[in-house]
Amino acid sequence: MAGIGERAMLEVVRENDHGLYLDAGEPLGEVLLPRGEMPMEWTLNGLIDVFLYRDSEDRPVATTKYPRVMPGEFGCLSVAATTPIGAFLDWGLRKDLLLPFREQRERTEVGSRYVVFVYVDDASNRIVASRRIGKFISDDFPSYKRGDEVKVLPYGKTDLGYKVVVDGKFGGVIFKNEVFSRVDFGEELIAYVKQVRGDGKIDLSLQRKGGQEREDLEERILSELRRRDGHWRLCDKSPPEEIYKALGVSKKVFKNALGSLFRKKKILIEDDGVRLQRGR
Repeated sequence: MAGIGERAMLEVVRENDHGLYLDAGEPLGEVLLPRGEMPMEWTLNGLIDVFLYRDSEDRPVATTKYPRVMPGEFGCLSVAATTPIGAFLDWGLRKDLLLPFREQRERTEVGSRYVVFVYVDDASNRIVASRRIGKFISDDFPSYKRGDEVKVLPYGKTDLGYKVVVDGKFGGVIFKNEVFSRVDFGEELIAYVKQVRGDGKIDLSLQRKGGQEREDLEERILSELRRRDGHWRLCDKSPPEEIYKALGVSKKVFKNALGSLFRKKKILIEDDGVRLQRGR
């Protein structure tokens, strides 16, 4: 048995002018794999790896392609068209994916990209998308520890910062004082767990914390100083954006690293920048 929105190995039962018919079991029965998507090699009663969805006439159909976002996953898709029933998203298959009006937070624009959750609607047994991300965040309590590395997908902005999906499952926030460069919705980023709150939401940082990371940053600063003949205009008075562009860290983290290098007598902090101590 295989259902709409699933990937499965299905048996070839017959061929006609339209393509191959595959046995999907009950309740779908025989499903067409269109001739234009048939593999180069196949055999009667052999198996083909396919994804099942519905065509423009609402008939079950198979494809050997992978959609850009599988059902049960979050992802970012662009709008191919808008219609009276909703928007259609380009997800890499012949038939675009419907984003119904009821699942939109605001009207969409053709060509724009939006973070969505893709799922099989129980009532219609059709694959659809939703921008109401909060409905699909897991209720499970995260087991992360402070400092754990995670993948995050930004999808919204609040007064506090950016709302993100964590590891394709949980909800989290990157606070705006932790952000020093542009964050684009739908662009997957690496982040680090600061804490898991009592409600299961995760506070995150784009900078890794910890002693080893500070030592790595210190060595990067020393290497840059050597490359620049011992002097770098970047210092604790530089704008946060300039520091982040150069090193990918916050001004606070940078200043802590400078302070550590100064105490180790490896650098001098001067009005016009940072200078490497002689012999270092």
